[in-house]
Amino acid sequence: MRGFAEVAFKATRREYYRYDALDLSPGDQVIVQADRGEDLGRVTALGSIAERKCSSSGGCATPVPAKRVIRPASKDEMGRAQHMRTDEDIARQETRRHVQRHGLRMKVTDAEWQFDRRKLYVYFTAERRVDFRALVRDLASAFRTRIELRQIGVRDEAARLGGVGRCGRELCCSTWLPALKPVSLQLAKDQSLSLNPSQISGCCGRLMCCLMYEHDTYVEARRKFPREGRTIRTAQGKEKVVAVNIFKETIALRDAEGVRRTVSVAELKEEVAAARRSPSPGRSR
Repeated sequence: MRGFAEVAFKATRREYYRYDALDLSPGDQVIVQADRGEDLGRVTALGSIAERKCSSSGGCATPVPAKRVIRPASKDEMGRAQHMRTDEDIARQETRRHVQRHGLRMKVTDAEWQFDRRKLYVYFTAERRVDFRALVRDLASAFRTRIELRQIGVRDEAARLGGVGRCGRELCCSTWLPALKPVSLQLAKDQSLSLNPSQISGCCGRLMCCLMYEHDTYVEARRKFPREGRTIRTAQGKEKVVAVNIFKETIALRDAEGVRRTVSVAELKEEVAAARRSPSPGRSR
């Protein structure tokens, strides 16, 4: 019986595999095929759920993944993986020393061993393109394995390292968020939030991912209100929409003399309807 599995590795890295005749459950530690070797990860989704997650994340280049789950991991293999995490801290520090020696303008964020130690991934951030060919040769000689340097953005860096957001909870990107999507300043404008960067930016220095969570609800709720700056005819005459409050469902209006008042959405609809039924000032009767 062939199945479809999502497997998570260190930090937020997730990949998709097929498996044959294996009894797997979410949370199981498994050995999977890797680049010229084997890797160890944790099953996070199976079957149709894994397929949907793969499709939504763009991780499925083919209908059936080329790589497969080989077998469940043994206790000895899981113990070796724990020890390997400690070695990755040493590898990261050693890499930073080599970067400093070469005078490269890059920040080493993390290091990750492939389970069979046939490959070492080094993640880094940099403001511009970096020529790290000499660095790769030195690292390959120092660790006696294949080296792959991966340049990531500051949002990916925050996802790998984790942290606590201004809400007091762990970062969404490092815990449950399946993919990092673009966040624009328009989202904050649509929600009438402060445009002060310090108030709408996350630990990574970019706009907070959570600005997206309620955006559709705000846009839908905003359709009930007239656009700010628009002049409308009410029972009081012509008035300008100054502000709206979608939570209280109220609208602030100001007339030509500067007198300001606040009405509910229902009251404004009644006034506008009444104004349409009555003749305009100055119209002959």
